[in-house]
Amino acid sequence: MRIEGTAARTIWLNADGWSISIIDQRKLPHMYEIATLRDLNDAARAIKDMSVRGAPLIGATAAYGLALGLRDDPSDAGLAEAFDRLLATRPTAINLKWALDEVSGAVRHHVPHTRAEAAYAKAAEMVEADVEVSRLIGEYGVSLLKGVAEVNGGNPVNVLTHCNAGWLATIDWGTATAPIYLAHQQGIPVHVWVDETRPRNQGAALTAYELGQEGVPHTIIVDNAGGHLMQNGRVDMCIVGTDRTASNGDVANKIGTYLKALAACDNDVPFYVALPHTTIDWALSRGADIPIEERSSREVTHVSGLIRDGQVADVQVSASGSQAANPAFDVTPARLVTGLITDRGICAASRDGLLSLFPERVV
Repeated sequence: MRIEGTAARTIWLNADGWSISIIDQRKLPHMYEIATLRDLNDAARAIKDMSVRGAPLIGATAAYGLALGLRDDPSDAGLAEAFDRLLATRPTAINLKWALDEVSGAVRHHVPHTRAEAAYAKAAEMVEADVEVSRLIGEYGVSLLKGVAEVNGGNPVNVLTHCNAGWLATIDWGTATAPIYLAHQQGIPVHVWVDETRPRNQGAALTAYELGQEGVPHTIIVDNAGGHLMQNGRVDMCIVGTDRTASNGDVANKIGTYLKALAACDNDVPFYVALPHTTIDWALSRGADIPIEERSSREVTHVSGLIRDGQVADVQVSASGSQAANPAFDVTPARLVTGLITDRGICAASRDGLLSLFPERVV
């Protein structure tokens, strides 16, 4: 994908061969800034403070974070400490643990002085694989948009999405946005309703930013407008992402996703969830067991925005003294999901549906 016409990714290894650069997503869309990760603490902080976010990108950052940790301490104790430190940063996205397991498994049997090099190699391999996974999600998902376009009489396919499941949440292409970008590139008329996604406004700040950079027509809406648009026939389909998918097809995504799924069900609007295989938690049989991250109340009581002097600042919007709760995710039950768009194809949101695409998981 592109920023100001230049191809970009969300994370990359620098020319020095060891430090890692990321886009500091806390500054978007008003400021495009690059941050450098030089040690384990930098990587853990970037995930915890949401300089990087989105399940696949969290996983990639954790993979490189483990490599940075092993660069300073390649011992068994150092590996365990780095693993635990990174695992504790955010609880909901399963890609975090998956990535740490992949890298630690790849380096554990190396002699200590070669572990960091092996970790960097594994992390780079995982980054390239994620790009291909996102591209495949787009290839399978674009067929859904083509089908709507064929009966739409030349009118744009109106897609509603929630939060940011775009390339900023992955390495490139994104999950929910990959079919949209491919449709746009193939000349399929498409328009995206972008939920603002309070409290962090990742739709308004990030998804809209991405779509604008790619020239995809879009309109930002407040979160509560989605049901109204569906009632009035202005949404052809919903496509969202997920941070963790239980083996029965339940999905955890940014808070508010469940309400969109309910509105879609009530108005016969197809509701799809796009996901890489790495976000499937085969050990969980139901979404109710997915841990839900509770974030700072300040994210609810304050908003970040561009003020008159051109600076980005936090502004309080709540009544002083009022308490605020901030569950970061909710779980949408499989019964409300029309289908899962994966890197192996589209399937029903059910255990049987998932196993039809991942038969190696049959036990």
